[in-house]
Amino acid sequence: MESSALSRLSHLKRHLHPADSVHGKSSFRISPEVSEALSSGRAVVALESTVISHGMPYPQNFETAKALESIARENGAVPATIAILDGVPCIGLSVQDLERLAKLGRKVRKTARRDIAHVVATKGNGATTVSSSMFFASKVGISVFVTGGIGGVHRNGEDTMDISSDLTEFGRTPVAVISAGAKSILDIPRTLEYLETQGVPVAAYGASEFPAFFTERSGCKAPFRVDTPDECALLIDANDKLKLGNGILIAVPIPKEHAAAGNKIEDAIQQALKEARDRNVTGSAETPFLLQRVNELTGGSSLASIILCISILVLFEISFYQWHIILNLIKLMVEPIYIRVENLDILSI
Repeated sequence: MESSALSRLSHLKRHLHPADSVHGKSSFRISPEVSEALSSGRAVVALESTVISHGMPYPQNFETAKALESIARENGAVPATIAILDGVPCIGLSVQDLERLAKLGRKVRKTARRDIAHVVATKGNGATTVSSSMFFASKVGISVFVTGGIGGVHRNGEDTMDISSDLTEFGRTPVAVISAGAKSILDIPRTLEYLETQGVPVAAYGASEFPAFFTERSGCKAPFRVDTPDECALLIDANDKLKLGNGILIAVPIPKEHAAAGNKIEDAIQQALKEARDRNVTGSAETPFLLQRVNELTGGSSLASIILCISILVLFEISFYQWHIILNLIKLMVEPIYIRVENLDILSI
């Protein structure tokens, strides 16, 4: 009992006072709001920045970024959008930082774990993907991160080895990721198999089937199911206490009221996939072919507006669940811990 309690105290200390220096010099810039929240044990949630620079055009990207952060604050959590600015990894961005990223757009380098050292060494600007956001979040003690969709194994990945670094990051970084699953343009069965190989728990929220971003159904059964934020928090807490060292993926299906618009894109994706098989389009030629055909099948310019709309809706829906999950997780971390000493119950926190 005592060792268990002391272990939890140690975990809480790491959360409240995360290491953020190398050889005595600060390696990250943590915003005052995020720093204060971590120090006081408040709920902090990580957000990626690739969706700002590469996911949407300006000014929709800027407005979406601000709206997501507002949702966090309205629900009692502190948002920590992550990016690399002028070679400095930043955990928590100001409004000015968000707008700068939004205006720079694709001029900012899309930064996965592989790219971090080079962007920092060259004092560049980097928009973090799932893998790099997980890495930075873990380094400063943030245990939950939200994103729209994760990367995965690309179709024909068994030949091309085109596998997102997001999947290997899940296997070595203890951060829970809340997302809408993976887009069906990817090979979802192999993506789930790869996550299993990496020892990553994958749970669908309120569903038994793994979602495919634009649609609630992928045809793949989720390994686990969770139905409440409290169940999510208990899963994350157990993974941490066992020191398994891996991340967790919690996939939230698209809201039913928006499924019709998502299904339009999904139908086009499935039609494009069939045509690719019929024409024997494989390897590196397949993804460009699929994107072009989906664009044609959905009427060109209408595709961008539909994807933008659905992406924003998905992010908002997921963020709602994330704030409640992290709030439940904080409760588990700071609930009173009793250490029994010589038949006396001593309240340690």
